Order: sequence, then C-alpha cells, then structure tokens
Amino acid sequence: MDDKIKLTKLANCAGCGAKVGAGVLAKLLDGLKVRTDPNLLVGFDKSDDASVYKVSDDLALVQTVDFFPPIADDPYTFGAIAATNALSDVYAMGGEPKLALNIMAVPASLPKDAVHQILHGGYDKAYEAGAIITGGHSILDDEPKYGLAVTGFVHPDKVLTNSGAKDGDVLLLTKPLGIGILTTAAKADLVSEDTMAYAVRLMTTLNKSARDAMVKYRVHACTDVTGFALLGHACEMAQGSDVEIHLSVGDIDLIPEALDFARTGILPEGMYRNRSFAEAYVDAGDTELAKQDMLYDPQTSGGLLIAVHPDEADALFEELSSSVPSAQRIGTVRAYTGGARIYLR
Repeated sequence: MDDKIKLTKLANCAGCGAKVGAGVLAKLLDGLKVRTDPNLLVGFDKSDDASVYKVSDDLALVQTVDFFPPIADDPYTFGAIAATNALSDVYAMGGEPKLALNIMAVPASLPKDAVHQILHGGYDKAYEAGAIITGGHSILDDEPKYGLAVTGFVHPDKVLTNSGAKDGDVLLLTKPLGIGILTTAAKADLVSEDTMAYAVRLMTTLNKSARDAMVKYRVHACTDVTGFALLGHACEMAQGSDVEIHLSVGDIDLIPEALDFARTGILPEGMYRNRSFAEAYVDAGDTELAKQDMLYDPQTSGGLLIAVHPDEADALFEELSSSVPSAQRIGTVRAYTGGARIYLR
C-alpha cells in the first residue's frame, strides 16, 4: 500500500455525512408512484432501513444498498467501515446478511494496490458477517466511493421496522455517539491517536451481536443510527409509530473528545442538515447546545436503536452489555399527545 495516499483528501464529504438530508430526500421521493404487491412487506415509502419481500411463508428477502466517500485514509480500513455500514441495515430489520455486491467508484490515478485494499477490507467484513460477495460494479470517478448492495434473509413474521414502537417501550442504543464530529476534526489532524483508533473500532464493529441478542426478545421497532443521526432516526421512528420519544441525555454515551470539539464549534455539515430536518419535532428543554449537536451528528456505521417491551428491557440490556460496544438505556416511548415528537431531558 502506498503510505502517501490520503483518501479523505480526495473527498468533499466523509462517510455517512455525505448522505442527502432526510428532508431533501423526502421531497425527491415525493410523487413517485409506489407499486403495490402483497408480498412487499416494506418498501421505500416507509422510510425504513431496507426493503423486505416475502418469498414464502418461512422466508423473506431483506435488500439494501449503501456506499459513501472515504472516511479513513487507509484503504483497507475504509473498505471495512463501508462494508460494516452497509451490512447494518439488514441487522436493523432483524435479518441475516447472505449475499452482497460491491459498488465502487475510483479515480484513474488511484494505485491498484489501494483499490485492492479497499475491496479486501470489504470482503473481510462480509466474511465475518457470514455473507458472500458475488460480484459488483465499478466506475471511474474523480472521488473514490465504496459500499455494498446486500441481500439478507429473515422470517416474514419476525421483520423489525422503525415504525412499530409502542407506548411503554424502553429505548436501548448499542454504540456511543460522536463519529461525525471526530472524522471532521480528523481532517485537520486534531483528534488524538487513541480516540481515532477507538472510532475506527466502533465503525468496524458489526451490529451482528446486537441483532443476535435482540431477536430473542419482544422488540417492537429497530433502526440503525447512521447519517440522519440519533435525533433524525428517532424522529422517523416516532412519526412512523405515531408515538413520542423521551430521551434522557445524561444516559446517552457521548464520546468525550467529540463533545469537546462540539463545544468549540467543530461540526460536520451533515449535523446542520439533520438539525434542519428534525429540530421542529424536538423539544430540547435545557439541554446544552453542544450535546444537542452531538445528537444531530451523522454517524457512520452507528449502533442500533431498539424499542423493546418494558418487561424484557432489563434482560436485553444485560445481554447487550456483554456483547456490544456500549449498551445504553436512553429513554422511553409514550403515547403521542400532540406537539413535539421527541423530548430531551
């Protein structure tokens, strides 16, 4: 590998921070005809993590696609993060990834070994997930991009969506927040070596263990926290479930160095897009502005946000505590009473 390569210098945005904002995306999709099919259990009209199509009484396909510009300078690391992030959508639906296709855009000047290392990183994570990469498609582009189109399997009766949360559910989260802020600060070489290594470990940790744990319990809704941030994805869950969500900010794991950067105003562009989309639905109370910014921070390969029946919340939390990067009990779901959808306390 060529040590002189700085992949992040070849991109205007990093990771999931490159996503089109949720509000803009809704406008782009507005008016598109949604074709009905009794076997299509989840389509793009649901603002969910992936589509789900019933094949038989015992099998449904979960399909998703995710790719983005470099979020790490090392090609292998970039490939591993991008693949981990793409696989996460299947886990969020309660599924198991089985097949994947590479999606890649590369500058003509990018050394062949760097391209190989990106693919190597992706293949290793797919293998860890139990999925097989069977091909893909690549194009020439001035800005490198990589990701996967993933197909997973799930039982039709066990599909998890982001719109099934119920009054009384307990909200659990499985990774800390602050990745978008850290990767933004890293472009200016401001992040400590230990914190950046920790961020990479988080972004390359599959949500497989979280999925394997939650499917044993009465989980009513799930979504992975990625480009739309915790508040953006929580807002979609609240709206889709017609409930309101109450978050205890003090119980949310905020990466300390990222919070320090937020307090000095070092924030990714995606944070402002997420705030623009979700802020109208959020009652922030007296929550510190920097902590609000952390909750609007776009995450790359973030954790799962899980709404679980209150009678089983303790058991699931205990199991997650020994299997995910950061098990957190962050709030509750309540019946919608009008006004804000999310309350920060």
